[in-house]
Amino acid sequence: MKDIEKIIKHANEENQEKINWTKAWSKKYPVLATYTNKVDVEKYGKEIRNLLESLQEEYQYTELDAMLVLKDILYQEWKNQKQ
Repeated sequence: MKDIEKIIKHANEENQEKINWTKAWSKKYPVLATYTNKVDVEKYGKEIRNLLESLQEEYQYTELDAMLVLKDILYQEWKNQKQ
């Protein structure tokens, strides 16, 4: 875990932009490589954009902070459903 924490601490925006995260994660989770052919991405994208904009407006978050908060809320909801 210490290695992962160290990598996260030293990651910067420029390095992260160079990585295709979907491609990287699809090696572990193949659905990430195929869902765009099945899922109405535009429909879900619009809903997500509305949630992001709502977080920005209500809490004066930056776009990045709103995305991180929404991502964490989604993860917490998923994790809680598994219990």
